[in-house]
Amino acid sequence: MSDYTCGNSGACSLCANGCSLKTDKLNEYDWLADLPDNATATDIVEVQFKPPRKSFFLNTNHLDLKKGDIVAVEANPGHDIGTVTMTGRLVALQIKKARLKPDFEFKRIYRHARKVDLDKWREARAQEHETMIESRQIAKDLGLKMKIGDVEYQGDGNKAIFYYIADERVDFRQLIKVLAERFHVRIEMKQIGARQEAGRIGGIGPCGRELCCCTWMTSFSSVATSAARLQDLSLNPQKLAGQCAKLKCCLNYEVDQYVEALKSLPSRQISLHTIDAEYFFVKADILHHTVTYSTDKHVLANERTISAKRAFQIIEMNRNGEKPEALTEDGKPKQHISLDLLEQENISRFDSQRRKKKKNKPKPQGNRGENGGQNAGAKPQNNAGGKPQNGGNRQQNGGGRPQNAASNKQYAANNKPQQRPRNNNQVRKPNQHRPSNNRPNTSNE
Repeated sequence: MSDYTCGNSGACSLCANGCSLKTDKLNEYDWLADLPDNATATDIVEVQFKPPRKSFFLNTNHLDLKKGDIVAVEANPGHDIGTVTMTGRLVALQIKKARLKPDFEFKRIYRHARKVDLDKWREARAQEHETMIESRQIAKDLGLKMKIGDVEYQGDGNKAIFYYIADERVDFRQLIKVLAERFHVRIEMKQIGARQEAGRIGGIGPCGRELCCCTWMTSFSSVATSAARLQDLSLNPQKLAGQCAKLKCCLNYEVDQYVEALKSLPSRQISLHTIDAEYFFVKADILHHTVTYSTDKHVLANERTISAKRAFQIIEMNRNGEKPEALTEDGKPKQHISLDLLEQENISRFDSQRRKKKKNKPKPQGNRGENGGQNAGAKPQNNAGGKPQNGGNRQQNGGGRPQNAASNKQYAANNKPQQRPRNNNQVRKPNQHRPSNNRPNTSNE
C-alpha cells in the first residue's frame, strides 16, 4: 500500500528504511535504520504531508512503521493522510532542527491508511490546482492585494489550507466566507514569504542543483548585502538574487570562513611606503592570502601583488622608519600568470596561412622591329660580363627570326608560348570575331 520509491529500482539494501534516493522534497537519509532496536527507540515519528509541510506524531498504538508507510493521523477536524519519513533515534535530531516550542502537543497516529482513505486522499489532491486558480479569481474580484500561491487539502477532504503572499495586512474575512460557500470545506489561511513560495514550487538554481529551500532547508535566516561585500562579490542584483527575487540563501554559507580569513589580511586603509613610491590598496584575494597594491589611489598603475605576510613586514618596517627598496622580497615584480586562455595564446594560431604560389609564366619573346630582323626586347650587346654576344642556338642576327618564309613558320611553331586550356563554353568559334573598338558593330542581332 506504500507509494514509496527510492529511485534506485530497489537495488539498495535499505530501500524502505534509510534510502536517501527518494525523489521527494526534504528527504533525509536514516543512517541508523539498519540497527535492530532503532524502530523501538522512541514512539515519536516524523510524518510528511504535501511538501514542505512536516509534523511529529506519537505512535501510541505501537504500529510497525517504517520509512515510506502511508498512515492516517489525527487532525482538527477529522484525520489527515501522510507519509512516514523518519523513525528511531534520528527523530530527536529532527525535532531539534525544527525548533519546536516546549509546549508542543504531539498528536496521534491512528492506523495504516486503508484503500478507502487513499482513494479519498487522491481525489482531494486532484482538486488542488483547480481550487487555487478559482480562488485567485475570487480574491481579484474582491479587490484584495494578495496572491494565493498554493492550496493543500486535508486527507479526508474536510479542510483546505490556502497559502498566500501579501506585502501588506489583508482583511480576508469576506474571502473566507466566499471560499467556504464555493468549495464547502473548512478554510484556513496561512501567509508565507517569497522564499517559502519558491520552496513549495521548486526549481533549479544557477549552480545547476535543485533549490536548497525545496530539498533540505526548513528555516530561513535573513541575508544582507554585507555577506556579498565580505566575500568580494559583485553587487549585481541579477546575480545575487535567487528565483524568489530575494538575496540567495547560499550567501550565508561561507561568510564565517571569509570573516576568519580577513583577519589575516592587512587593513585596506594602510598604504605601503618604499624608497621609490607609495603604494595603495587595490584588492585582496582572501583565500590565497595575497594583496594587490598600486601607486595611484584611483587608477591601477604599477600594480604589485604580494603575500599578506610580506605586507605585514613592510608595515612593520614603515612604523620603524624604514623603507624597503621594493614591495617584493627579491626586488623583481612577480610575473603575472593569466588564467584566461585568450590571453595566453593567440586566437588565430590555428588559422591556416594562405600563401600565394608564384606561377611560372613563360618569358616574353619581345616585339618585332620595323625591319623584322631584330628583337626589340633583346639584351644590349655589351660584353662586360664576358659572355659571348650570340646565344647558344641563336642566329648571328642578334636572336631575330630567320629571314626565309619556311624558317619563319618553323620558328613560330617552336617558340609559341603555352596557354592554359579554355573551357569548352568559352572557346570562340573561328568564324566569330569580336568587333574592333574603332569600328562600329554592324552585325545583325
